[in-house]
Amino acid sequence: MPMDVIAHARHIRMSARKVRLVVDLVRGMDADKAAAQLRFYRKDAARPVLKLLESAIANAEHNFKIPSGDLYIKKATVDKGPFLKRWRARAFGRAAEIKKHSCHITMVLDTRGVSGTPDAAAAAVVSKAPAKAKAPAKKAAKPAAKKAAKSKNS
Repeated sequence: MPMDVIAHARHIRMSARKVRLVVDLVRGMDADKAAAQLRFYRKDAARPVLKLLESAIANAEHNFKIPSGDLYIKKATVDKGPFLKRWRARAFGRAAEIKKHSCHITMVLDTRGVSGTPDAAAAAVVSKAPAKAKAPAKKAAKPAAKKAAKSKNS
């Protein structure tokens, strides 16, 4: 029975746009493969996403007794968080606002219906299919009726 495992990371001090690039890379992947991908990905946003993924995997193993090999990233979203307002001095005694962005990351892990290779999934589907009944034999069409129909159309 598939079970959703949810993990949140809130108030990450990075813009949502930058983090979405990394999350889009791993969405839908197996959890172990996604973790390996994130470890070697060179964007700074990969670090909090990897930390969140490892937290979600730990939640699944500890709370639901699901092995990490059966998990995949079902859903991953990045939403805007609040931003810190700072000020910078500008010309003629003016000030300009600087917005330091943050984001909230939500990751949902789930188990696949049939684990293993595509061959194993195909075998599971085929083995569950009911036995087919023999189809009735087709009646032979009358050749004379076909010839008559052709001559009328011409």
